Amino acid sequence: MPSALNRFLPITAWGPRYQRSDLRGDVSAGLTIAAMLIPQAMAYALLAGLPPIIGLYAATIPVIVYALLGSSGQLAVGPVAIVSLLTATALAPLAEQGTALYIQAAAVLAVMVGVLHVILGLARLGFVVNFLSHSVLVGFTAAAAIIIGFSQVKHLFGVALPRTDSFGANLVELSRALPDAHGLTMIVGLGSFVLLMALKKWFRAIPGAFVLVVVITTTSAVVDLSGRGVAVVGSIPAGLLQISLPGFDGGLIRSLVATAIIITMVGFMESVAVAKVYARRNRYEIVPNQELIALGGANIAAGLTGGYPVTGGFSRTAVNANAGARTPLASLISAGLVLATLALFTPLFEPLPQAALGAIIIMAVINLVDVAEMRHIAKVKRSDLVTLIVSFAATLIAGIELGIAIAVVASMLAVFWRLSTPHTAVLGRLPGTTTYRNLARFPEAETIAGIRAIRIDAEFSFVNAAFVKKLLLAQAAEARSNNPGPHRSALILDCSGINDLDITSIAMLTEVLEELSAHNVDLHLSEVRGPIRDVLHDAHLWDRFTDRIHHSTEDAVLAASGVDDAPPPR
Repeated sequence: MPSALNRFLPITAWGPRYQRSDLRGDVSAGLTIAAMLIPQAMAYALLAGLPPIIGLYAATIPVIVYALLGSSGQLAVGPVAIVSLLTATALAPLAEQGTALYIQAAAVLAVMVGVLHVILGLARLGFVVNFLSHSVLVGFTAAAAIIIGFSQVKHLFGVALPRTDSFGANLVELSRALPDAHGLTMIVGLGSFVLLMALKKWFRAIPGAFVLVVVITTTSAVVDLSGRGVAVVGSIPAGLLQISLPGFDGGLIRSLVATAIIITMVGFMESVAVAKVYARRNRYEIVPNQELIALGGANIAAGLTGGYPVTGGFSRTAVNANAGARTPLASLISAGLVLATLALFTPLFEPLPQAALGAIIIMAVINLVDVAEMRHIAKVKRSDLVTLIVSFAATLIAGIELGIAIAVVASMLAVFWRLSTPHTAVLGRLPGTTTYRNLARFPEAETIAGIRAIRIDAEFSFVNAAFVKKLLLAQAAEARSNNPGPHRSALILDCSGINDLDITSIAMLTEVLEELSAHNVDLHLSEVRGPIRDVLHDAHLWDRFTDRIHHSTEDAVLAASGVDDAPPPR
């Protein structure tokens, strides 16, 4: 059994048992991710409205903290596209992009996100992120990717666009600005995108973003693209980052609470989803609540070192795993290389065109529009497709924050709809057996006149009490109308699919008993589970059934028929 220290600080578990055979893969992955992370971190900082250096800050100490605390051996933590866009959306009304107040607010947001993660982890409340269903996340991510992509078109065309979060507004503003596009910037931006596409298609093993940065930065320095009107990264302060507490202000915190909650939920969902995939492939288990603490520590570290919110990314994690990462040592190596870059090489990135960073972002978010998964959801569960479409459309039309709020509400309404109209089955006995099955699926199953057996596959609660009452009374009426004999009609409720009753459903059952009794119909219960028995006893309802509670549906049918052996089914 792992000790408390091993659980809270997983490096104390895997570190002493580190295998030399894992070193080659971890070193290879660390080098590869560093080559990918340096340009991506700067690009995502630009997307968040921050100076590129802030992205590098967020790709160092936070990565190290996660490597020490996280339970995943492959998850690559750092700046990601969706969190960067959410950050920009939250900070845009508060300060001008790139100003000291804007940078401070980004750091405060990171600390708030980190604190929320840690609180959820320590309280073992990781389940709250389940309010974002998989279909909602797929739709939201796809719409956010489109918004992110269009937000970078201004860099590819060299035009100035006002800040907007909706796809429609982006299109309108872009169409207005296109006549002012800068020709050379367009060549650089589109050329960068083409180069990335070519490298991905024919040289997948090569970190395309890093190659692009080297090629385009060198070209920019040689031909002086900045002097020809192409926007470049510009001056980047060299030297290692410093740890400091950002200035907290009550009004600022209140303004950022909603976004901090959204980033916490979206970031954790994204991280855990991809971490589970690679944990399963490598035959180990991640610990969701420990992941919350690890991501919380990483975000707090980001805020204290001048960064902005971080989480685990899909694309970098996939590259990390494919490059051979076996343990978090790969992340420690990549963070060390980014630190070395901060200390020694930041001046080399000053001629880097912003159009190239925009191309890197667009290339990275293309894969977030998961058409294959959308088709899978449409094929498997149409009701989930509805929430996916609502999530996608709401985010695209209303923007990131409002879109995800609408998507969560839609997801919860879909759950309530399913609970309020549970699956039901009218049962019949399979010929020659005592087994009862759904007549709709087994038309050969046999029934007995005057006796109706049904199964309801859901807990009884205030959500579906009215539906259940209507169903029970309707089925009792069917039993009564098909009863040719002298015996009282019977309705048998197979309770095998019922695992809970609330006070509303108890009141409903009481009303049903009284109405059925008035119409000479006996209500029998079969296969009643222990928790349901307890509730019926506590509600003093058990005794009202007298001898009409049975171990099996067959027993209930025999009792309802009034004979020792069931009559031949008709």
